[in-house]
Amino acid sequence: MIKKILVSQPKPTSEKSPYFEIASKYGVEVVFRPFIKIEGLSAKEFRQQKVSILDYTAVVFTSRNAIDHFFLLCKELRVTIPEDMKYFCITETIALYIQKYVQYRKRKVFFGSTGKVDDLLPSMVKHKTEKYLVPLSDVHNDEITNLLDSKKLIHKEVVMYRTVSNDFKSDEKFDYDMLIFFSPSGIQALLKNFPDFEQKEIAIGTFGPATAQAVKDAGLRLDMEAPTSQYPSITAALDDFVKKHNC
Repeated sequence: MIKKILVSQPKPTSEKSPYFEIASKYGVEVVFRPFIKIEGLSAKEFRQQKVSILDYTAVVFTSRNAIDHFFLLCKELRVTIPEDMKYFCITETIALYIQKYVQYRKRKVFFGSTGKVDDLLPSMVKHKTEKYLVPLSDVHNDEITNLLDSKKLIHKEVVMYRTVSNDFKSDEKFDYDMLIFFSPSGIQALLKNFPDFEQKEIAIGTFGPATAQAVKDAGLRLDMEAPTSQYPSITAALDDFVKKHNC
């Protein structure tokens, strides 16, 4: 029976989150507790990469974290971003987030519709004379590099922030019946915090194929997975999983 679930993400800001509906419907406790946290590189660490931001005429953003740490680093480095800098974002939501730092102008902000980099490529190819800077985490794959290379675009990937373990305190209880992860880094953080972790009856759910594979690679049992054709979201999968175990 599932009584207490750890969701390794920050607590939703909306009261209408499906997580709260699940908690109420099945009488379970849902705790939001990230296993990982994001921290920015210092100006000194960034300079070691020998990248000059003003050598580039466009920036590719894959997340809000990338936007935050790009502009924070620019401020720390005292770099003034030119008015004609172009921004390419994988979703409209991420594109709109730029308004936190600069005035939003449609003529210089472009975004995809699916959240995948390849959906953004046609817009980038139309601006093939641009020099693209791609802010990334220290943990990333080469998908963007390969896609931009395939279109012969001028680009440079640069690390601006890192993913670190959000360590558990010694007096922090770990009495969960189910753990839900959203990245391989979360699995690594679990094993770092609890090197003698024994899964036993604890259920593990994941979002995304890379996270699911990380569970298996760690020798753990994967009990729930999303997205699938039946469960497009993690909350849809969780609702059904709890229903089957508690009803």
